[in-house]
Amino acid sequence: MASLSEAQEHPARQLWDQVNDVHAGMLGISGLDMHMQPMAPHADPTTNTIWFYTKTDADIVRAIKPGSRAHFCVIGKDHDYHACLAGVIEVRPDPSKIEEYWSSIIAAWYDGGKKDPKLTMLSLHVDDAEIWVSTGNKLKFGWEIAKANLDDDKMPDVGIKRHLQFA
Repeated sequence: MASLSEAQEHPARQLWDQVNDVHAGMLGISGLDMHMQPMAPHADPTTNTIWFYTKTDADIVRAIKPGSRAHFCVIGKDHDYHACLAGVIEVRPDPSKIEEYWSSIIAAWYDGGKKDPKLTMLSLHVDDAEIWVSTGNKLKFGWEIAKANLDDDKMPDVGIKRHLQFA
């Protein structure tokens, strides 16, 4: 369950923890008429970068040009945390990152293993994010909805929204 107090006090740490806890999020290149697609994130909070394994012949790889920007959206596993991260994306087949994040799950997608000729990586350097954290308490949620329905000027207080900037 996402913590409202952590979202207030340590939103960046909570964001990276949530990104690392999901199996996949939706990645899309900004400004293109192309749907977002599910991708498994490998986050490096020390550099504000998310790494993704992909293949050189994937549509998303062909769409990336120098200076391209992308959005990556995640929903926490308890559905009480939502985030949209944005930044510059590039194709970077970095051997050290391929090694660092390699697993048996990743290996299942590449016949040639770490040396597969189609294996590459994308790096999304996150410079901007928005998070929405809601209460996981169903009783509080119900109470807030009931109060808002009794008072036309009252909005339900069920969570918080934060905007984060990264260097």
